[in-house]
Amino acid sequence: MLLLSTFHFSLFTFHLTSNSAIITGEISRKSNLIKTVIDSNKDKIVTIFGGSRCGDNSIEYREAREVGGRLAEAGFTICTGGYLGVMEAASRGAREKGGRVFGILMNEFKREPNRYLTDKVASQHFYERLQNLIMRSVGFVALRGGMGTVTEISLVWNKLQTGVIDKRPIVLVGDCWKQVVECWQANLVVSNADVALLDFADNAEDACRIIIEKSKGVSLEFRL
Repeated sequence: MLLLSTFHFSLFTFHLTSNSAIITGEISRKSNLIKTVIDSNKDKIVTIFGGSRCGDNSIEYREAREVGGRLAEAGFTICTGGYLGVMEAASRGAREKGGRVFGILMNEFKREPNRYLTDKVASQHFYERLQNLIMRSVGFVALRGGMGTVTEISLVWNKLQTGVIDKRPIVLVGDCWKQVVECWQANLVVSNADVALLDFADNAEDACRIIIEKSKGVSLEFRL
């Protein structure tokens, strides 16, 4: 199992147990390339993005809770921003199914994290938090949120576009996203090839199916 247990969660520090499925890692000094291949769902992290303002009676909350639960049942570790709304819902769903949940927190935030986290990871600044949410994950799910969610999606998308990270699924859940992406494509420099990096899902069940299928064989490879 992949344990990230020293928890300042330094971006390029890996802590691995010896009784896990095969995990290999290599660092090339010449290319500054890190590559980690993970062979079991139990060692895979999926990050879930979404707004912090939705209540537990909202569609986003219910869908996020289901996503967290389904992915935990499939053996994935869940990673969220650690606070309320979609982050709480996904964490809650995973814990209800016995899953492990990382919450990537910000030292600058004064609010309390949600109570469903198994592991709290402190970030010193905003970009470090984003990197911690992204770089170790084999897939991403985003539900409706605000500009923070858009920032997170955009950074993952850009890293995929530019080859900073290897191909892995990013699934946008809900009707809103197709309209948003169509608007970006109509008004910004967003190509069909760019959009092809995204997956769209109508609901939690579809999103989890895509993640489970497309995260197979994903290698955590990125450049320093």
